[in-house]
Amino acid sequence: MTEHITQAQVILRALGLPIEQQNERAALTLLALLNLPPDKSWSLVENPRIGITPIMIFANQQYGKNWAPNTRETVRRFTIHQFLAAGLVIANPDKPDRAVNSPHTVYQIEPIARELIRTFGTLEWEDNLTVYGELRQSLVQRYAQERVAQRIPVQIAQGGRILLSPGGQNILIQKIIEEFAPIFTPSAMLLYVGDSDEKFSFFDLEALRALGVIIEEHGKMPDVILHFAERGWLVLVEAVTSHGPIHPQRLEELQRLFQHSSLGLVFVTSFLDRQTFKSYLAEIAWETEVWVADAPTHLIHFNGKRFLGPYSE
Repeated sequence: MTEHITQAQVILRALGLPIEQQNERAALTLLALLNLPPDKSWSLVENPRIGITPIMIFANQQYGKNWAPNTRETVRRFTIHQFLAAGLVIANPDKPDRAVNSPHTVYQIEPIARELIRTFGTLEWEDNLTVYGELRQSLVQRYAQERVAQRIPVQIAQGGRILLSPGGQNILIQKIIEEFAPIFTPSAMLLYVGDSDEKFSFFDLEALRALGVIIEEHGKMPDVILHFAERGWLVLVEAVTSHGPIHPQRLEELQRLFQHSSLGLVFVTSFLDRQTFKSYLAEIAWETEVWVADAPTHLIHFNGKRFLGPYSE
């Protein structure tokens, strides 16, 4: 069992991976990506699409390494991320626009790297390694450009644009910024956008501080924050795809988080469609708003008597 682990570490070192990505965890991850158990030769490596949990299962079943469940994030952040950056693996080759935090995310060994590794231990290895070294930088650049191309461009009121990771709630966040905001908070400034790929995809810290909002890094932020200066509002929007709406407990949490704001707080839960909205209807807090992207010009008010009365033409 240990022979293949040691050899995998040799390969990672030869490929120029940093020292932290030459450890046993990285070696076992590489072996899982190649579907290479102890009794199989390097010439027979494969290229399965495999997620983090199956990688951990492989390490346990084939090499007797029983990783704790909380090791999953360590494998993702300190091994897979570096493999991606080095062009050694590809994320979601079956569905490149899959959300970064999707439970269905899979990884696959890069085809040229796989062909190189197949020659490990043979007379061709050194020559192939030299050729791969000459190709590697262009491969890294190509896959980096592909990842950028897959991102969702979002226009913001400040006249620029931001790029969000593909899939998941970011499709809804794009609609919040480009459809909800111009209709209900025209000329509002975007102060914050959360992204599952990055803790702060867009974060105007100084503008928030100027409004009396002090954000701790670990505070549970809403998905979108808009400053609607015309009304003196800070509009806090949650995008519901897999997580819940602004329910009473979440409302209290947001009120505490923004208690020092000098502006009035407006709480909005957003949904992609009415079917999703219906499934969360019973959870939504009073004194909040609901916006549904498939009816973008309307709001649903959970504000009681405040809106009781006839609508003017």
